[in-house]
Amino acid sequence: MKKAIVLVAIIFILIISLSLTFMLGKSTAKEYENVSVAVEFNNHAAAAYIAKHFDWFKENGLNITTFNSYVTGVALANALARGDVDAAYVCLGPALIAYSKGVDIVIVSGTHLYGYSVVTRREITTPGDLDGKKVGIVEAGSNTDIFFQMVVKKYDLKNIDVRRGNPPLLTTLLWTGQVDAIVVPEHWATMASSKEGFHVLLRSQDVWSGMPGSVLIVKRELLEKRPEVVEKLVKITEKGVKFIEENKEQAAEIIVDELGKASPMGVELKLVEEVSKTLSPSLMLDSMKNLNYTSELDSGAINQYIEFLYDLGYIENKIDVNKIVGAHFSAKG
Repeated sequence: MKKAIVLVAIIFILIISLSLTFMLGKSTAKEYENVSVAVEFNNHAAAAYIAKHFDWFKENGLNITTFNSYVTGVALANALARGDVDAAYVCLGPALIAYSKGVDIVIVSGTHLYGYSVVTRREITTPGDLDGKKVGIVEAGSNTDIFFQMVVKKYDLKNIDVRRGNPPLLTTLLWTGQVDAIVVPEHWATMASSKEGFHVLLRSQDVWSGMPGSVLIVKRELLEKRPEVVEKLVKITEKGVKFIEENKEQAAEIIVDELGKASPMGVELKLVEEVSKTLSPSLMLDSMKNLNYTSELDSGAINQYIEFLYDLGYIENKIDVNKIVGAHFSAKG
């Protein structure tokens, strides 16, 4: 009888101990917020790639369920429309067009200015030489497309034979003589022009001083229901931008490494690998110098961009900047 009582007591103590251990473990274990993120497959999303590399998302209590790379901002915008992602680092043009089509997003941070170039054969030395030439451009509504539309207007170009495609495809077309020039984002522009016989004819800063590049956007639902998550994403982005500015060489090495591990969506990986054989940290560094990494938002520049999209017929109605830029996030202008 005594043995039975002792056995019951031991079992009872064990149950209590296990319960306390479980409860204490549960109370002290860090809880993470699930967030799906999308980025562009280039150094425009450098701040996000840096954060991924150093695991800053996890450090800030965010569990990134997906971190998908897209070959263009337009392809990424399509993912936004499907509702596949909560937050994205994407060029401004596709973000605005997605919003105009009913995708309820909010711009909460900038990531960079500039980062788009016209790359041509060496014998093309002036913008006027592009008249009557075959020019490869990323999809309509992309920042590269908007940049080129500005080039056409500024230099009164006519009879441009436009060919559409993604950056690695356009780079291949240029190198193989199937087009005379391409308009692509960095890092593709620096890579394309690094091959003998080609050069950068114009950069976005030559045409529009202060041209917005990419932004961090989030679903409005995420901002309204989990504002603390958005605040963390913004702070992580700011930290990434600061790191890039203070450690450009290391940042270039990290971006090359991260791009090498990514499997971009919207393009055949074989094509990307073939074109990217020339990519190196030093080339990436040269490319990153052509961007101005900043988390600031300029509402005046965003409004100017909206005017361009409207005039080109890419959006049916003008967007109210105050409705798409998060009220809690500062924007100058």
